[in-house]
Amino acid sequence: MAVFLMGTGAECSLRSVIGLLEKHLLRTEGIPRRIHAWSGGFSFEAERADFDAPFAHFVVNLPEDWPDLAALLAKAEELAPHCSVRREENGVARFTFAPKDAASVNKALKAVDAFSASVTLPEVWRAEGGKYSIDHISVELLFKAMVQYKASDVHLSPGVSPVFRIDGETRPSELLGPLSAVQIMALIEEVCLDSAWEEFQEDKQTSFNYHQAGLGYSRVSAFMKSGAPHCTFRFLPETIPSFEDLHVPKDTMVKLAELHRGLLLVTGMTGSGKTTTVAALIDWINSTRSSHILTIENPIEFVHINKKSIVSQRNLGMDVRSFGDAVTGALRHDPDVILIGEMRDPDTIRSAINAAATGHLVISTLHANTAAEVVNRVISFFDPVERDLVKLQLRDCLQCVICQRLVPKIGGGRIPALEMMLNDIKAIADGVMEGSTDSIRIGMQQTVSHSFLFEHYLYDLFTQRMIDLEHAQEYSTDASMFDQIRMGTYAVPRLESMVTAH
Repeated sequence: MAVFLMGTGAECSLRSVIGLLEKHLLRTEGIPRRIHAWSGGFSFEAERADFDAPFAHFVVNLPEDWPDLAALLAKAEELAPHCSVRREENGVARFTFAPKDAASVNKALKAVDAFSASVTLPEVWRAEGGKYSIDHISVELLFKAMVQYKASDVHLSPGVSPVFRIDGETRPSELLGPLSAVQIMALIEEVCLDSAWEEFQEDKQTSFNYHQAGLGYSRVSAFMKSGAPHCTFRFLPETIPSFEDLHVPKDTMVKLAELHRGLLLVTGMTGSGKTTTVAALIDWINSTRSSHILTIENPIEFVHINKKSIVSQRNLGMDVRSFGDAVTGALRHDPDVILIGEMRDPDTIRSAINAAATGHLVISTLHANTAAEVVNRVISFFDPVERDLVKLQLRDCLQCVICQRLVPKIGGGRIPALEMMLNDIKAIADGVMEGSTDSIRIGMQQTVSHSFLFEHYLYDLFTQRMIDLEHAQEYSTDASMFDQIRMGTYAVPRLESMVTAH
C-alpha cells in the first residue's frame, strides 16, 4: 500500500510510535497486522497475530555506525531471551522481540520498552501498513442488508464497518467487521466494467450502475479520499414505485405526466428523492402513452422496460460524450419525451430549453432549495448578456417546477413534502421574466394558480398526522409563515405587493 510520512515527535517507546502510525492507517487503509517504518538508518517492523491483538512481534534494524550500538547490543543480552540480536553481512544489527507463547507476550513488550528507553528514536517516520484483511465482500449481502434495513445508501470506508443511511441518518452496522482498503478496492474492481475501472484509476473517481438480480439496482460512486478508496451504493428497487407508493398527489402528478411539451423540472437538495420522482413520472408515461421516451443519464439509475412506449436509455460516457451533445442529437431520434439526468452546465440547459420549445416534453433535475429560486439558479449558469433571452425562453416553455424535501414520518420512515410552481398565471410568468424570486413566490400563493408552497403542504401533512409539529416547522422555508397558517392568521400577499417589492 501507499507509503506515508508522519512526525511523531519525541516518543520514548516504539509502541507509542506504532500507536500513532496505526491511527493514520485505520483512517486510510483499514486495520493492519503489520507496520513497517523507517527513518534514516533506523527501521523496524511490527506484527500481530490478529486484527484485535496487540503488536507483539518487533524487529529493529540499526546500521553498524549507529551511535551507541555497542551499548544497545549489551542491552539486548540483558533482555534475553525476550530479545535476540543478529549481525547481518552488511553490518546491520537485527534486534528481534518475539514472545515464545501467549504467556510471554507481556515480557516481550516490556523488553521492547526497555530497549526503546536506551535509544533516541527518530521524530519523523516513513511508514506503510501490510497484511490487511482480504476477505471477499459479498455484494449480495450488502443488497440484502439495504432491503432489510430499508436503507437508501451504504458507505464503505477503510477502518470501519459498513455504514447505512436509514431515514436520512447514517448508522453503523455489525454486518461486517472493519473493512480494509484492499477489500474495498477489490470490490470496486469486481462490480464495475473495465471502462469505469480505468476511469477510476486515472481520475480517482467514477460512478456507474450495478444490478443485483432479484434485489435491485444501485448507483455506485467510487472515489479516493486521503489516498484511500471509498465506495457508496445508492439503492434503487427493481420495481419502479408508483405515485401512490411515493405518497405524492397522484392527480397532480398525472396531469404533469400528461403534458406533451414544455420543460418540467424536479428539484431539491441531494438525497431528496428527485431521481425516484422522475422515474415514477417516466414509468407512468411509459405505461399509459404510445411515445418514444429518450433518457440521458450519468449513470443510468432506474431501468425502464418498454411497456406502451419505447424507452431508449443512454449512458453518458458509454453511449454519448456529453449531455449537450446527447440532447442536441436527441432531436434527430424522433423522441416525444426527453429525460436529462441533471442540468449542470449552460450547454445542457440551452439544449433542454430549445428541445422544450420545439414541441417536446423535457424532464430534468436541478439542485435547488425552493421552487421559486429555480429560475435564478438556471439563469446564473449563463453570462449576463444571455440572461434576458434565457428568461424569455423560460417564461414561454417552463411548465412546472417541483421541489421536494424528505421529512421524517411519525412511526418511522420519511415522506416527501412538495412545493410546486406551475407557470399557469401571468403573475408567475412575469416573475420568471423578471427573474424575481419574491414575485414568483407571491404569484404561487394566488388562488387562481394551482401552485403551492412547502408551508401549505407541510401543514396538510401535519393535520393528517403524517408528520409532527417539530419537523413541519423545521422543514418549512419560513417557519413563521407555517405557524401563521396553523393558527389561521396568515394572509396571502396581494399582487400589488409585487410592485412594492421592486
